[in-house]
Amino acid sequence: MLVDDEALTLELHRGYIDRIEGFEVVAECSGARAAVAAVLEDAPGDGVDLILLDMTMPDGSGLDVLRHLRAHGAEVDVIAITSVRDADVVRQAISLGATHYLVKPFTFAALHERLEQYRLFHRREAGHVASRRATVSRAPGRGRPHRAGCAVRRSGQTGVGVPLAPLRDCARQEPAPPPSRSAKDRPSPR
Repeated sequence: MLVDDEALTLELHRGYIDRIEGFEVVAECSGARAAVAAVLEDAPGDGVDLILLDMTMPDGSGLDVLRHLRAHGAEVDVIAITSVRDADVVRQAISLGATHYLVKPFTFAALHERLEQYRLFHRREAGHVASRRATVSRAPGRGRPHRAGCAVRRSGQTGVGVPLAPLRDCARQEPAPPPSRSAKDRPSPR
């Protein structure tokens, strides 16, 4: 599910998601209230697996959305997508269960990398759940009714709802520099 108050941003992010195999946009919400309603009003097995969540909207913040979802026991995964770079907001988002924090504007490659990390972790966790149970059921998604501020794009298959642990350095946009080599690791001069 995409959540952003700017129509052009929703369109851009939808285009990015459409290019990544295995992901599909099932809903788009233009505000905080619509996002909370879309997740909490879904029938079990018909829910959203992942929200790409903006942090600043006219009717509430992404942090407000995360607080409401967690207070109601929603285990939906969240990637914060925002232009807010404040360290306190990053810490709060991560403590409320955001798995990544991606700062706008970002490239398709940056989003693709985050979604691949999400997919790998999700598969690994689903494998652990499957090994503990004889079967893991997957309920097919059903179309959701239209809600104010939330447009249903298409429905799809939902996966096993496994909350992700926060990943370190989620606010970092660039890969960490390689560690410096100690004197004993450096090649000797000739």
